[in-house]
Order: sequence, then structure tokens, then C-alpha cells
Amino acid sequence: MPKILVLYYSAYGHVETMAKAVADGARDAGAEVAIKRVPELVPEGVAVKSGYRIDQEAPIATIAELPEYDAIIIGTPTRYGNMAAQMKNFLDQTGGLWFRDALVGKVGSAFTSTGSQHGGQETTLQSTHTVLLHLGMVIVGLPYSFKGQLLMGEVTGGTPYGASTLASGDNDSDRQPSENELDGARFQGRHVAWIAAALKHSVAHAATAS
Repeated sequence: MPKILVLYYSAYGHVETMAKAVADGARDAGAEVAIKRVPELVPEGVAVKSGYRIDQEAPIATIAELPEYDAIIIGTPTRYGNMAAQMKNFLDQTGGLWFRDALVGKVGSAFTSTGSQHGGQETTLQSTHTVLLHLGMVIVGLPYSFKGQLLMGEVTGGTPYGASTLASGDNDSDRQPSENELDGARFQGRHVAWIAAALKHSVAHAATAS
């Protein structure tokens, strides 16, 4: 049974909702799953005034715990085609783990949310992959075996680089993740869990054989 961390940042709740769906999918595949978030950088007064969701139930993650997991699935909203500063700030603190090769060979994956159909979903996911690759992780996306990616009858997220959703409104609160987008998130969670389990089994078998 692989241990999987769904690590996210969410200002208005869209990525939080997707994170729960990703976790559900990973649990369906038999994984042990933790959902945690990175610290908020915006002052509380500003966050409240801006309508941020400050009552999220997920606990705050620490850098030290990351090597405990076989896979880490990162969820972040898009900020100008890149990950949110809160997530980047957290990942920028993993230098000690990088130095020790502590995350090498573990599975890394990502999902996102944007405020428009062409708001930088793919660049955000790919730039997140870049960080994970520098940490030595094995990247897993959302394959086209999830047929919801081919849906043309509605506006929907979903990319081969990872699950995604679309938000709208002045404070990104009007549109919530659609059922197709949540299906993609659950699919990605299961897919990551299967691959993490296979890698974990292979490493254990190789160690026993040697």
C-alpha cells in the first residue's frame, strides 16, 4: 500500500475540492492518503476581505514529512501561467531534501485551476513538473485513457499534464469544478496510486533479490 500526499494551495476552494477528489481516487486504488496544504502568505485581514477560504480543514504540511510518502500530488491555482506563490515558497524550502536525494524515485504529479479556459493550465502544470524533476521525482500526468479529456459538449478542464478545473467570477467563486473535472481528478489519483504501488513493489523486490 503506497503512502500518498495530496499537497495543495487553494484561495477560493476550487483546488481544495479537486484535492479531495484526487484523494478519493487514490484511496479507491488502495493507497493510504493524506491531504495537507501549504501555509498562506497573505495577511489574514487581506485574505478575509478578498473572500479567501480561511476555514479549510486540511492541516499544514511540513517539509520534513515529504520523504515519508511514496507519491506527492500537488494542487495549485494558476498565477500568470505559473504556480501560486504560496506553493512555490513551500517548494523552495526543499533544498535540504534535494541535497540528500530524499525524494529521488518517488512519484510526482500535479493538478490546477484557472480563471479562464486559456489561463495557463498547461504551463502551470509543466512548470510544477520542472520542480519535481529537479527533486528527482517520476512524473505522472493524466493519460488519455481518461476519456473525459476528449469531451467536446461542454466547457471543461483536463489536460494530459494533469487534471484541471475552471473558475470564474470576480473572486473566482461562481463556478465550481464540474463532474467531468472531478472525474479527471479521481482518475489521476487512482493512476498515481497504481504507479506508486508498482514502483514500491519493484524496489522492494529488487532489494530482496539482491
